[in-house]
Amino acid sequence: MSFGSASLRPSATAVCPCGGGAFASCCGPILDGAPAPSAERLMRSRYTAFALGDTAHLARSWHPRTRPDRIEADDGTRWTGLDIVEAHEDVDAAVVEFRATWWHAGEAGRLHERSRFVRRAGRWVYVDGDVD
Repeated sequence: MSFGSASLRPSATAVCPCGGGAFASCCGPILDGAPAPSAERLMRSRYTAFALGDTAHLARSWHPRTRPDRIEADDGTRWTGLDIVEAHEDVDAAVVEFRATWWHAGEAGRLHERSRFVRRAGRWVYVDGDVD
């Protein structure tokens, strides 16, 4: 499976690719291994990982039952924006609906997904999603 655009990690004070604030106080700690405090924050960190080509975080945050055998960064895709439509969370399960925009080979596109998450060993993980 191929995603993202491998690039350099943003500076601590740079705006996080997910749009949620400064990288150091937004997705940076989660990409470094800190547990996400909510499924929405994990979803934001996964978007940021796609944008940065951080396949290690994508693998770590994907439920082992549904994770693909290979995750590769795609240098040709540039992720350009994230919009959280809605998020519903209970103790051990959550759904986050989002729209993400991208640019590839001179063409703009949009991904709209309702992603499912569960808590596993006390940490949120991505299970799967419905794309339209």
